[in-house]
Amino acid sequence: MPYFRRGGGVFQQTLNHSFGRGAVRRQVLFDVALEVEKGEIVLLTGPSGSGKTTLLTLIGGLRAAQSGSLRVLGRELMGGSDRALTLARREHGYIFQAHNLHRSLTATQNVRMALEMRGTLSTAEMDRRARRILESVGLGDHLEMKPDQLSGGQKQRVAVARALVGEPPLLLADEPTAALDSRSGREVVTLMQRLAREQGCTILLVTHDSRILDVADRTVSMEDGRLR
Repeated sequence: MPYFRRGGGVFQQTLNHSFGRGAVRRQVLFDVALEVEKGEIVLLTGPSGSGKTTLLTLIGGLRAAQSGSLRVLGRELMGGSDRALTLARREHGYIFQAHNLHRSLTATQNVRMALEMRGTLSTAEMDRRARRILESVGLGDHLEMKPDQLSGGQKQRVAVARALVGEPPLLLADEPTAALDSRSGREVVTLMQRLAREQGCTILLVTHDSRILDVADRTVSMEDGRLR
């Protein structure tokens, strides 16, 4: 049952997951059990197709868990309704291999979108927070630039800012350095580490990048749908 304590981590006890039905059904996760403490930075490694991204999307509420238990930030997601999963997603920050920025929006507007989902802040306050965190990731001179005007590393910095602007207790990242050169990748991960430490955020990061293993408190390996 994956479990992220309120304000902290994840605990998983015998979580299973399959794709397809009947004769084409294929199990991809087998009795996964993982506990992550508040403030930990945990890297999830393993070969392609081992189930890492599937596990991350289940923890993030991006798909419904099927069997076992999945407890994230004190909330049981197994058997949760669509609304429950939506509410859970609002408590997480996400960074993916593709930065997923809206090409028609500026860096500030892209970051502000994460705050608009909450609907609790004025436009002026959302803009202030978006600008502040973009400045903290070194993009103070790029606030009004659109993604096509930014380098790959800069786009991923915007994605980091967007994920952390709401100060989430949990940050999930799927191969955030895969499309970057070694220098940009290191800068992005170091940036994530610093901001998360400042905010007391827990990080679960899927990666194949051996160059960033030193940023983790712990590394967990997955193979053929099982944690090793």
